Amino acid sequence: MVYEPVIGLEIHVELSTRSKMFCGCQVQFGGEPNVRTCPVCLAHPGALPVMNRQAIRYLTRIALSLDCEISAKSIFHRKNYFYPDLPKGYQISQYDQPYAVEGHVNVGVHGKMHKIGIERVHQEEDTAKNIHAGESGRIAGSLYSLIDFNRSGTPLVEIVTKPEITSPQVARAFLNKLKNTLQYLDVSDCNMEEGSLRCDANISVRRVGETELGVKTELKNMNSFKYIEKGLTQEISRQIDLLESGEKVVQQTVHFDVTSGEISSLRSKEFAHDYRYFPEPDLVPLIVSDEFVEEVRAEMPELPETRALRYMDTLGLPEYDAEVLTASRELADYYEACLEHFKDAKTVSNWVMGELLGYLNATGQELSACKVAPESLAALLTLVTSGKVSANVGKDVFAEMCDTGKSPEEIIDEKGLTQISDESELEALIDTAISGNPSQVEQYRAGKEQVIGFFVGQVMKATQGRANPKLVNELLKKKLTG
Repeated sequence: MVYEPVIGLEIHVELSTRSKMFCGCQVQFGGEPNVRTCPVCLAHPGALPVMNRQAIRYLTRIALSLDCEISAKSIFHRKNYFYPDLPKGYQISQYDQPYAVEGHVNVGVHGKMHKIGIERVHQEEDTAKNIHAGESGRIAGSLYSLIDFNRSGTPLVEIVTKPEITSPQVARAFLNKLKNTLQYLDVSDCNMEEGSLRCDANISVRRVGETELGVKTELKNMNSFKYIEKGLTQEISRQIDLLESGEKVVQQTVHFDVTSGEISSLRSKEFAHDYRYFPEPDLVPLIVSDEFVEEVRAEMPELPETRALRYMDTLGLPEYDAEVLTASRELADYYEACLEHFKDAKTVSNWVMGELLGYLNATGQELSACKVAPESLAALLTLVTSGKVSANVGKDVFAEMCDTGKSPEEIIDEKGLTQISDESELEALIDTAISGNPSQVEQYRAGKEQVIGFFVGQVMKATQGRANPKLVNELLKKKLTG
């Protein structure tokens, strides 16, 4: 019996505004607990919320980037539940009249394009942060819990997909693309370790060919896309095993343990009526004019897909290069900054994708920590293409630039790495290589021309890679044929 998964995602994004959603307290990660608070975000009696206009601008950017329909009128609701991290006893959110609906994102996986529908995008506020004292950092098994209210009231956007995701791999690809888009929009740093981007997944399975959705479970608060993919895979397998053995899937919230790879039950899954939504009486409806939407649209930055097309159309880059370079805004900005000083788009692309990303992957560094500024890489490329150093030496120089932060000229001068292009000096080395290897000379003159690579290697070895390879080839051909 063959089953297929049906996945829907709920993504929460903390916005990078300076102040909270309904008060003037500063938004900032970390710091001393419970100092960025006020009567509004601590829910003191009589304190009234005031909407953050910048948060609505950011919300609009997100809705436009997801091709959503923006509602002319939306309202806030009180979502009631009683957790210790919720000082009011309810969260200000949106329910049946959200800010934006009916968007979509196109995601390519293994050569196939998937259109993922966006059901809704709405604004709400974040809760406080629970800190559980114990080895796991989770409430189960903890000795006690503390609460930091600094995060309470931070602007939070919820993005809800339609149940149209067909595999854990497509879910991961969608999340990567969404994160990249949000960073391009400059609305959030999307730091999952700090909780700026969080994701819950709703999963059900059904027999292939059926149209009714199965009973869903919710996978909560995964902190990396890799573990979301693994958790989804494990939960899908668990549900199929239950159905195959004649048991039923129970609607509940589950947890994926990244260490053991096991799924465990947290609690029964809530329904919407459990939250007893009702309109927030202290906030007026949010009315959005066409002029406001167009104003935000005009300030939208170039998004990844558009930027990749520009790289292909204007710079002549292959599709693969364009996709890699635009996979993060920071990398694309670095690439373009380098192009300002060195105009060969493909050469810069090769070095950024090969040497720069190779170094970052090998060392585990972030691009922001890289010691090589774009203009320094451009300076090195100028030295390589002008023939002052060979490409191979240039790669070694780049690695040292990454390690030390020194300029390419400084490293080349210190180590005497300037490329040797003096014909008389090279001819002397070539004569030594030819006289010392008569059998290879005979092979070349008998028609085995690829043997010339052996002689080039001998000269490069003698010069520690500093010989001009093009000139060495030319001189060798003259001497070997003579």
